[in-house]
Amino acid sequence: MADEDRSQELKELFWKELNSSPFVMIGLQGVEDSRTRPWTAQVDTAEGADKKDGGTIYFFGAKSEALVKGLSETDRAVCTYVAKGHDLFAHVHGTLHTIEDRALVDKLWNPFVASWYKEGKDDPDLQLLRFDTERAEIWKSESGATLVAAALRLVGRDPGKDHQRENQTEVAL
Repeated sequence: MADEDRSQELKELFWKELNSSPFVMIGLQGVEDSRTRPWTAQVDTAEGADKKDGGTIYFFGAKSEALVKGLSETDRAVCTYVAKGHDLFAHVHGTLHTIEDRALVDKLWNPFVASWYKEGKDDPDLQLLRFDTERAEIWKSESGATLVAAALRLVGRDPGKDHQRENQTEVAL
């Protein structure tokens, strides 16, 4: 399979898996407290767009959280993702921005989000964030990869290079 086709396949797989299991670890780069923390992504696909091509990632957060407060220092963010079955991994770079858009809050609001905010959509601590993705490294893990690696070593091939070529890509998101 051509590298471009494989990259597109892994990119589409990333969006499919993120829609299925939207839990990520996200943090800011270059701030004193740069630890990543768990957040739930809300993927908003443009009207008429194909979900396999992704969308805009939003997060509901609290103005009192360290990550939201840290946006005053930098908007550079890094996000790590592990699919539910541990067969897809991603490391995403981009920028985080605070958003003041009640219509978008209404669109993305759901019972899970509501459980975190005592005053609902009018909670003064509620903050919507938009993650503008720039690039991502995506890795696919396949069952039996260890056996394949052992077999490749026996015939003198480097399993790391073969595996990386077939199962890893860097893409613009």
